[in-house]
Amino acid sequence: MSSFVKYALVLLLPAAYLARRYYRSSALQTTALITAPVDEKPVKSIMQAPREDLAPPKDDPFTLAQLKEFDGSDPSKPIYVSIKGTVFDVTPKADVYGAGRSYNIFAGKDGSKGLGMSSLKEEHAVPDYRELNESDRKVLDDWHAFFTKRYNIVGRVSDHPVSDVKEEDTSANASPNL
Repeated sequence: MSSFVKYALVLLLPAAYLARRYYRSSALQTTALITAPVDEKPVKSIMQAPREDLAPPKDDPFTLAQLKEFDGSDPSKPIYVSIKGTVFDVTPKADVYGAGRSYNIFAGKDGSKGLGMSSLKEEHAVPDYRELNESDRKVLDDWHAFFTKRYNIVGRVSDHPVSDVKEEDTSANASPNL
């Protein structure tokens, strides 16, 4: 089995599990309202649920070089991951993003391209995601939405190579060559 397939499975299996669990639980909850005792507790998921206690988002500027300081190698510092220029504090999941852990490749950097590609290769963990196809951009957008619901936003990457606003402005203001 190729390493790409292994990495794809590592990233896609939890998503498939969550989708199955979501659709199954919504059907079960409808039935449970009729048949379950009032004191029955819901089943806990092994995946991290959206949080209700997130701090208001911050807009502190970070350069890509500054972001490297928060890669999980120094236990006295928080662990940050940036997606599409948004910097998230993933310290509560140090068991996943900390030094030597499975997703540490994204710690202390913006690995948007790799997230969109569902790749854990070092060469893909880069911020420039302009070459991603539509399907991979959808995956990247899904990751961004996932992180937004689960981790505090602590800033923005000030020197990010891709800016959706810049791309939209460029395409909107472009005039055809005559």
